[in-house]
Amino acid sequence: MDRITLQKVDESNFIACFNLELNDGQEQFVSHPIRSLAQAYVYYQQCTPFAVFSGGEVVGYVMVIYDYDEETYNIWHLMVDRRHQRKGFGRAAMELVLEYIRTKPFGASNRVLMTVNPQNSAACALYQALGFTETGRSDEDEVELGMTLS
Repeated sequence: MDRITLQKVDESNFIACFNLELNDGQEQFVSHPIRSLAQAYVYYQQCTPFAVFSGGEVVGYVMVIYDYDEETYNIWHLMVDRRHQRKGFGRAAMELVLEYIRTKPFGASNRVLMTVNPQNSAACALYQALGFTETGRSDEDEVELGMTLS
């Protein structure tokens, strides 16, 4: 696997993010980057959208948003392009996102939350392997996972 980097989404890479594709049936698990980038625009004071790069190519997308009311970081919309799945890019991107959150770009919290559809077994296994556990809360058809960074 090539080295993974995160680059803030900007005018040089947003079209590549728009062109990311999922495998059939995965649309029910993750929002398309177009929707996510619209949210990033609206919440620009509390979020950072990232293109996931490998070997100079955009292979995925992920967004970090800070909830000032709950004082928590949230990871939204992690996706890896269908041509690059099952290569470890999702895990590598998550590890880099957690490193980014450790820098506390928006607030002093060590709490990280995310939601996942329990039917998305690959994502559930990844997040649990990284130390996320169920919080007991849910959002529509997704369960909330959380972790506290050390």
